[in-house]
Amino acid sequence: MGAFEKYLSVWVGLCILAGIGLGLLVPGAFQALAALEYANVNFAVAVLIWAMVWPMMIGVDFSAMRRVGERPKGLIITLTVNWLIKPFSMALLGVVFFRHVFAGLIPPEDAEGYIAGLILLGAAPCTAMVFVWSQLTRGDPNYTLVQVSVNDAVMVFAFAPIVALLLGVTDIFVPWETLILSVLLYVVIPLIAGVIMRSWLMKRGGTGAVDGFTQRIKPLSVIGLLATVVLLFGFQSGTILASPLVIVLIAVPILIQSYGIFALAYAAAWAWKVPHKVAAPCALIGTSNFFELAVAVAISLFGLNSGAALATVVGVLVEVPVMLTLVAFANRTRSAFKEEETA
Repeated sequence: MGAFEKYLSVWVGLCILAGIGLGLLVPGAFQALAALEYANVNFAVAVLIWAMVWPMMIGVDFSAMRRVGERPKGLIITLTVNWLIKPFSMALLGVVFFRHVFAGLIPPEDAEGYIAGLILLGAAPCTAMVFVWSQLTRGDPNYTLVQVSVNDAVMVFAFAPIVALLLGVTDIFVPWETLILSVLLYVVIPLIAGVIMRSWLMKRGGTGAVDGFTQRIKPLSVIGLLATVVLLFGFQSGTILASPLVIVLIAVPILIQSYGIFALAYAAAWAWKVPHKVAAPCALIGTSNFFELAVAVAISLFGLNSGAALATVVGVLVEVPVMLTLVAFANRTRSAFKEEETA
């Protein structure tokens, strides 16, 4: 790796500070960017995510995707962790911390809102940013796409019942516009653009041309990631400074959940002899969250200024730094995995 990628965590830290600072210095600019949204999906962030996701989409080879079914282990781990473990472990951590550990630090009515927000985060595994984390760990782009696609299909049917069960309510409003628009913007459109570019490159110079082009535009992904960090922290700069203690308290169970879920999925992949290029993305997809959906549902159910909405926003703030540490760990432990699955 070059110096830029090697010290990516440093650049992210600087971008966090820059985002908070710029959000305070020029709040009008960030308010204008924040207003560029539809169904709680921000188009400025979407453009930056395209920059991150598109290079990996160029690597997707549809002719090779037929063989993904021959290696089902990664998909099994992803679906088990995302839908049978993660929502319930997040709910448990929320109850433990906000009804017991932090009970003397916050009002009980606020605690219930924070628990609800954590449940929404836990029930919404990531869609878009997984492609970024997969690329940073040299994941298999074909397998990652299949994992995300299957996960999205399950989310359409499982998100509302799981949230209803854990929140103890039956009338859950799922913002379908947010869900569908996010999948279109973050997966379908970059995939189509990637397929078109890959086809053009293959005609010009085969796989060598594809590899050379993706290597040249790889910095685009990192720049998109850093710009996204600046935007996200700029959007929430006022919230961060207004409630620093509450944000730290909410971050504690999210951190425990993130590292715990990753450890569980990664260890299962290692024990099951899943190759690293599949194991890393399958562990990271459960660790990351579909925060657009979580925020939208929190606002629709509990209101813009609710504790639930704040908890989902804290999930956004925590995600990028946490995921970078897990990416670094996954890259350092690559040698512990076999190159291919055993029969």
